[in-house]
Amino acid sequence: MPATPPSTTDNWWCDMSTEYAFVGFSYEVTACTILTSSKPSSQDIRQRFNGRYVRLYGACDRAGFYDDVINAAWNAGVGIHALVWFGFDGGNIWQTRRDALFATLQSNPKAKFVTRVVQFGSEPLYDNVLSPEDLTVQIVAAKATLSNLGIPVTISELAYGYQVRGGATDVLGAVDLIDAHMLPFFSQQASTASASWPIVLNDMNWFIANGQGKKIYLSQNGWPSVTYQGVQPNSPNAVADVQNESDYYKLLDSQCGYFKTVPGGGVGWFAHIYSDAQEPGYGIYNDAGSLKFPFSPITSC
Repeated sequence: MPATPPSTTDNWWCDMSTEYAFVGFSYEVTACTILTSSKPSSQDIRQRFNGRYVRLYGACDRAGFYDDVINAAWNAGVGIHALVWFGFDGGNIWQTRRDALFATLQSNPKAKFVTRVVQFGSEPLYDNVLSPEDLTVQIVAAKATLSNLGIPVTISELAYGYQVRGGATDVLGAVDLIDAHMLPFFSQQASTASASWPIVLNDMNWFIANGQGKKIYLSQNGWPSVTYQGVQPNSPNAVADVQNESDYYKLLDSQCGYFKTVPGGGVGWFAHIYSDAQEPGYGIYNDAGSLKFPFSPITSC
């Protein structure tokens, strides 16, 4: 990164058509840290895995936290998919989080150079946090608030979340891009990860048919290596173990040519999630900080 922020974001970001295949990791921030062990994870994501982005998951309500995220991202040379986190407990704390995030985006001079998009999530339609109409109002208002910064706005959501709300066409029309959740382990047709491409393709076809030609990222995307309360399959044939977690990412790598050519500028995918310490079973790293399996995803083809 330059010593100081440029005067404009013109020609700052790569064209989204170059952002396909693996683009980075989801990263859980409830612990209010952007570090793992003694090495900044943002640097690890960039240097070890050639990741472009970190997609935030969860929420840290400590004052100044997103300033720390911005500085870490700037120093590491990665972008951030920021998140207004609704959580799972109801209430209106998401409004406080929204306002705090937007204030930081306006006040920190580096913010617009590392914040690629702001998401409302996670799965606000599926969880019925807001009606599609009210969620659309929030998206439109956020776009207006952030228009001077040029930061896009979206939601992070399952295809089924849209479908169960009648397609939520107003939401799809309002978002600037699509952050899609892809979790085929939970399909009623799930078996092994290596056999899950038809499940992935079914959801992809829905987003392509209904997404109005917008850029698609698979933002919450993975296969668990263990099951536990809240992470249980809907198919008796679904297998959760480290081999299947590894096989899922191998499957995505094998479909690079498909992801490159999807209308809207291709599809970039995130690995959910960076470490088992953040969400058990989903991590690329285990609790001890070691890779659970060889992971060198391709970023172009």
